[in-house]
Amino acid sequence: MAILKHGALQPNDWLTVADDAALPEGKPAVVSLDRWLKERETLLGRNAPLGVRLKSDQSPMALAEDLERISLIVLEFPKFTDGRGYSHARALRQRLGYSGEIRAVGNVLRDQYLFMDRCGIDSIEIADEANVTGYLQSLGEFSIWYQPAADRRPTVRHLRAAKRMEPTGGSAVVRESVAASWAY
Repeated sequence: MAILKHGALQPNDWLTVADDAALPEGKPAVVSLDRWLKERETLLGRNAPLGVRLKSDQSPMALAEDLERISLIVLEFPKFTDGRGYSHARALRQRLGYSGEIRAVGNVLRDQYLFMDRCGIDSIEIADEANVTGYLQSLGEFSIWYQPAADRRPTVRHLRAAKRMEPTGGSAVVRESVAASWAY
């Protein structure tokens, strides 16, 4: 499977490890939430990057105390109509302050990529590398937003407020200060 991250295909350096399999020495590994909960102390002592995979019905709140030790959180999207992964990503970014990588896997459609990005998902796993162009095009389909999101792009409200504050002729400094002043 191809990994699309930061607008380009990236190598997948992460190995997903089954619950009953041994972890690779010194290599990045992803374990299930169930394994994480059972072997937490051992896994915390591991000296290599660690990721945790969450099924759509598993809350990221189970990882709240350990987020600074987890490098990657993989959110499963079992079908395109299951939107719980979006909520999990926003909770991780905005409520829990998670700054590591969040990856979407499973039934990830091109039309959803932009919204995944807005919710704080950094990378996606896609089945066919030939479709990368379509996924990248989807990121530019909308340029103005009405609602705030984890990506912290200015909303229409903030853009209008900045425009009203501009002196005649416009001022990028005023516009930037207004955009920087909004908070969630």
